[in-house]
Amino acid sequence: MQRTVFRSWWLPYVLVFPQMAVTVVFFFWPALKSLQLSLYRVSPFGDTMTFIGLENFTKLLADPEYYRSVANSLVFAAGVTVLAVAGALVLAALATQKIRGLAAYRTLLLWPYGIAPAVSGIIFLFIFHPTYGVLPYFLSFVTAYEFNWLLKGWVAMTLVIAATAWTHLGYNIAFYIAGLLAIPGAVMEAADVDGAGPVRRFRSIVFPLVSPITFYLVVLNMVFAFFESFGVIDAVTKGGPGDATTIMVYKLYKDGFIGLNLGSSGAQSVILMALVIGLTMLQFRFAEKKVTYR
Repeated sequence: MQRTVFRSWWLPYVLVFPQMAVTVVFFFWPALKSLQLSLYRVSPFGDTMTFIGLENFTKLLADPEYYRSVANSLVFAAGVTVLAVAGALVLAALATQKIRGLAAYRTLLLWPYGIAPAVSGIIFLFIFHPTYGVLPYFLSFVTAYEFNWLLKGWVAMTLVIAATAWTHLGYNIAFYIAGLLAIPGAVMEAADVDGAGPVRRFRSIVFPLVSPITFYLVVLNMVFAFFESFGVIDAVTKGGPGDATTIMVYKLYKDGFIGLNLGSSGAQSVILMALVIGLTMLQFRFAEKKVTYR
């Protein structure tokens, strides 16, 4: 590998400066500001700050409602990650088959990623609404069970998981299509000659070869579910019914911007960031060992 040598000593610093500036302004500065707020009692208008140490954290850790939001977040993130990654792998495998209209099929699969999460939430709202939704109408012919997500918490959680996973499906499919097309055809032909069926080929050849992509997408989708799912929750359920779909990021929004409790909101931001960093480190510590790098 040839090493790049710059003629001017300052040019490398100029090239990395935009990325460093974006990282500092949009990641480190908000993180430090949240850490500062978590140690203070802040007036509703933000004009008075009183240092109270770790009191915001102790109140949160003694609040059963906060633990419910943590449990909701873990269920929500697991559901979104499994559904978005597994669904993308299945659809990408179908999109690499030799079928008529393949280009149009792939384009349609990538479309959901171009739709804002709040808009996708509205779309699912019209599909699942118990009064005017299409899906409850057809389900009424099959079963007498009422799938009313306005009253049943598990239905509401299933709805927001499906809507959030759908928004990230196109992104995952793009990666899987690229990975599946990169698998040498000679390897699959050799497996056919040896008598390996479709299930055996997928389990022994395809899945190990796309495992680096799977690992990357699992980490990315988990982070996405924890941090960037606010739009779907707010557009569809607003955390309800009760607090059945109130995840951590939505609770800190309600406490900070509706309840005007900025200190508690800052403490929740710090805990959320620590939780996601911890889960990501665990994934790199244990799950990465099962990844096959070619």
